[in-house]
Parts: sequence; structure tokens; C-alpha cells
Amino acid sequence: MTDSNSTRVSARIRQAERHLSRADPVLARLIRAHGPCTLGRRPADPFHTLATSIISQQLSTRAASTIQERVAARVGAHPRLAPAHFLGVSHETLRACGLSNAKARWLRDIAGRVHRGEFSFGALITLDDAAALETLDALPGVGRWTAEMFLIFALGRPDLFAMDDIGLRRSVNTLYGRGRRLSDRRTLDIAQRWAPYRSVASWYLWRFVEGENPAW
Repeated sequence: MTDSNSTRVSARIRQAERHLSRADPVLARLIRAHGPCTLGRRPADPFHTLATSIISQQLSTRAASTIQERVAARVGAHPRLAPAHFLGVSHETLRACGLSNAKARWLRDIAGRVHRGEFSFGALITLDDAAALETLDALPGVGRWTAEMFLIFALGRPDLFAMDDIGLRRSVNTLYGRGRRLSDRRTLDIAQRWAPYRSVASWYLWRFVEGENPAW
């Protein structure tokens, strides 16, 4: 990331933090407790981000990290997973790393599509959130949650809230429902007050429930 891009991202994040602090006293406390949001500070490789999101589906942060490390070590990915890493690796090898049958198949399929030029990450940049989500959702194994994680962490989209994310829902239930499971409608109402910076709000909610995570 160039110095000018870094400055622009930092300014946008600071603006988001000010907005969230004014809009929601709960978020204001989280911002004070966890310090500046680091979303967008590190360059995000699109394939690596998508691949790790697929690996992380329906897993705890710790379990996903363990399997990701096994996959990276086995395919020789240093430091990022790339399409070429999956072109010559067998399905059985990926399964031995702890991936499910489906995840191993999806990763090899998407890697092949990118390698053959059938799918372009660059084209996603020109799309709005709804169109980008629809395009990603058409890939094998990429549902709504995975697409949302990609838009947040790879493309730096500022205003997404993943309703199906277990960590986010747990944080909202704890902070706004005293531990009770809040309805989808109530959760959406709460998240709406964070617009247009729901991705930044999500970062703080993840920090609340998961603690420090050097990956993001």
C-alpha cells in the first residue's frame, strides 16, 4: 500500500470511529478499549482472503487457523495462498490437512477458474456491494458469509454487517441483549445505527468476542 493510500484509509477509519462513537455509546466504549481499527492497513491478497474465508466456514478462529497453517505448510504457501498452490495438489492431500471434502473441492475449483481466467478478482472492484456479493455467491462454496468476509477484508468495503457470523451475533447478544439471543429484526435495527460504517463496527465486535487477532 502506498503512503497516499495508507493515509486515505487511515483518515476514513478515523472518520468511522468518530461516527460510531457519536452514534452508539456501546461502540464508543469498545473503541476506547481496543484502540484504532486496523482494517485496511495491510495489503490484502484477494485469492488468499477468499481461500482462508472458505477454510474458516463454520469453524472457530483457533480451528480455522490450525487448518490454514497445515494447508499452507503442505502446499508451500509462503506467506500467502495462491491459485498455483492448489493446481498440483491432490484432493486427498488437502483432506489430510483437515479440510472437509467440500472445502477441498471448492478450493481446487476456484483456483482453476482463476488460473484459466474464468474468474477475475479485479472485475469485482467496479461492482457495488450487492452486485459483488451476487458474483461471489456464484462461485462454488462461496455463500453470503464468505462473500461478505471477502468484501470487508479484501476489498475494504466499509458498510457490511454479516448477520450469519457467529461472533458478531454473540457480541450483539451480550452487549445489547444481556446475553439473550436477539431476533434478526432487532439485530438489524441495532446495526443500522452504525451505517455507513458497519464493517468497522463489526471489527470492534469481533475484537470484543475474540480478542487480539494479528491477521486483521
